[in-house]
Amino acid sequence: MEFSEVIKNRYSCKKFDGRKVERAQLTEILEAGRLAPTAKNTQEQHIYVAETEEVFAKLDKATPCRYNAGTVLVVAYDKNSAFVYPGGQRDSGAEDASIVATQMILAAANAGVDSCWVNFFDPAVVAKELGLPENEEVVMLMDLGYAAEGSKPLPNHDLRKPLEETVTFM
Repeated sequence: MEFSEVIKNRYSCKKFDGRKVERAQLTEILEAGRLAPTAKNTQEQHIYVAETEEVFAKLDKATPCRYNAGTVLVVAYDKNSAFVYPGGQRDSGAEDASIVATQMILAAANAGVDSCWVNFFDPAVVAKELGLPENEEVVMLMDLGYAAEGSKPLPNHDLRKPLEETVTFM
């Protein structure tokens, strides 16, 4: 599929059929994340692949937004490895993990896998439920799988502001 079509057609699926993502497709998606750029190439991201009912029960305690996805990626980063920007006020961790996640979502769409970026959760609850290391911060959950019958984009999916409202040439 043409990249412009992947971007245009991808939507946040809110109704999955429960099937796990096939291993070849999942590997392709994870590889896209591995190849994503990070500040100073620190590669501080860590991706946890949830596929069992036991782990789903833990995630479901933290969010109502799994939507019956058969695979969920937990995208985190190592707070001790993120690049600290000049001035020391912030680091690259959350944005690097977001770049990784974005590449994986687009790779999923390209591979025929539906997805949903989930940010409606308490990161501390997810970390505690999954027993993640204290030095890692969870940025997002990524529901992955195959859309259930009748699943479709939200009604506002195609509504986009014109470039003139979101871009300023200087």
